Amino acid sequence: MYAIVEMAGQQFKVAKDQKVYVHRLQTEEGKKVTFDKVLLLDDNGNVTIGAPVIEGAAVEAKVVKHLKGDKVIVFKKKRRKGYRKKNGHRQYLTEIVVESIVAKGAKKAAAPAKAKAEEKPAAEPKKEVAKKAEAPKKEAPKAKATEDLSSKTVAELKEMAKAKEITGYSSMKKAELIKALSK
Repeated sequence: MYAIVEMAGQQFKVAKDQKVYVHRLQTEEGKKVTFDKVLLLDDNGNVTIGAPVIEGAAVEAKVVKHLKGDKVIVFKKKRRKGYRKKNGHRQYLTEIVVESIVAKGAKKAAAPAKAKAEEKPAAEPKKEVAKKAEAPKKEAPKAKATEDLSSKTVAELKEMAKAKEITGYSSMKKAELIKALSK
């Protein structure tokens, strides 16, 4: 069984008891980490692909240690110009060991925040229903006028603007003409 998981901004193919070096995590050594962005799961030939992630799937790992990677040399040169720059760095890494791959039933940490977000909009639609009941009575005549104007051609709209003595109609676009005529 293996999984393709997004960890610290990168995607890794992991299996149980595998060591993986990822970008530095903010977790202390010896603590467990759960990654819930599982993109693909393979359970002995039974492949599940997420869209974009698989709901309920997770990969549990243990942080072994924090370390620095090998030195990377960055050398820039422009020939015949006397330009040479040598620079380098060592990437901060975290070594983790995958302890288990959970296919279903993993709990997400953000679940309580979603529950609170779902409760708040429930109170707001009651207010919106009252507003929507009042709004169509006032705006219904304007809506019909704009629909009639939008079905006309630009030339017809310009003639109507000329008849209403609207200035600058010759350089207006269709939307601008409709707006000026609906006033």
